[in-house]
Amino acid sequence: MTWSATARGAHQPDNTAFTQQRLPAWQPLLSASIALPLFFCAGLAFIGLGLGLFYSSNGIKELEYDYTGNPGTGNCSACALADQDRAPPLRCSCSWYFSLPELFPGPVYLYYELTNFYQNNRRYSVSRDDTQLSGLPSALRHPANECAPYQRRASGLPIAPCGAIANSLFNDSFSLWHQRQPGGPYVEVPLDRTGIAWWTDCHVKFRNPPLVNGSLALAFRGTAPPPNWPRPVYALSPDPNNTGFINQDFVVWMRTAALPTFRKLYARIRQGNYSTGLPRGAYLVNITYNYPVRAFGGHKLIVFSNISWMGGKNPFLGIAYLVVGSLCILMGFVMLVVYIRYQDQNDEDEDEE
Repeated sequence: MTWSATARGAHQPDNTAFTQQRLPAWQPLLSASIALPLFFCAGLAFIGLGLGLFYSSNGIKELEYDYTGNPGTGNCSACALADQDRAPPLRCSCSWYFSLPELFPGPVYLYYELTNFYQNNRRYSVSRDDTQLSGLPSALRHPANECAPYQRRASGLPIAPCGAIANSLFNDSFSLWHQRQPGGPYVEVPLDRTGIAWWTDCHVKFRNPPLVNGSLALAFRGTAPPPNWPRPVYALSPDPNNTGFINQDFVVWMRTAALPTFRKLYARIRQGNYSTGLPRGAYLVNITYNYPVRAFGGHKLIVFSNISWMGGKNPFLGIAYLVVGSLCILMGFVMLVVYIRYQDQNDEDEDEE
């Protein structure tokens, strides 16, 4: 008995207000005079914020074009037919002509959009090797098993970068031209391709392996590009600061989307005479058509868009706030009616007593 009492005492918490749960506490008692104003105030706040978000989203201008090339939809049809045969000709090109009657205010962002592409598929989203993408030489030649079947070539060479995400890299390209005067020549609009990826991705998650004798190509020696790539990863760009695993287009693509319809940033238009936006006039977009989408029933779109203080165009957020605010006010009125009804009934019962 003495030992049991001693053991229990050794395991008992200290006799303090904190360990014995004797700290002072406040438990609100929600009455009608407190709950009803909270509902009405929250509803008005949500409605006000929702109206601001909705009108701000509606003020964002967008211009999009579906260049998938379905029959009768434009001059990308020839490329689309070749795509359907799963053998697109080398550098198949098509064009999109459009005109702007007024200034398209900047800053202008150029996106590409894909539909019916499930980057959130589990097996697809894990098919990568983050250790390899961080530039570790040992992982470069020993890709993770998650990359299979894009882990090694039939010859046994390791694939760099490995995995299904890298193998399906988007490889269409665009150039924008502006005709300032009717009948005049087209002038190329400068597209700023720098800084389109997240800073943390370019400087933390993605790193090239150490150079060998000052050469990135020698660092990747003994590896093979993914099967769908026409060139190795170290030749993605002539710019040494934008090639290999730190290539901006590659980094943007490797950040997978949550929905089957998604946009990814291709370039910004903010240089020279186009810093304030796209002036009125005729425009031409030259498209290098490489990426096959008809095999899985997808579509490809070019999107020009500007932004506001809330970001890109997103009417859903404003509508969601409006719906929640309206429900709060509706529930407030319902509880007010119930409160008045039962309050009157309680008053009558007290008078009868």
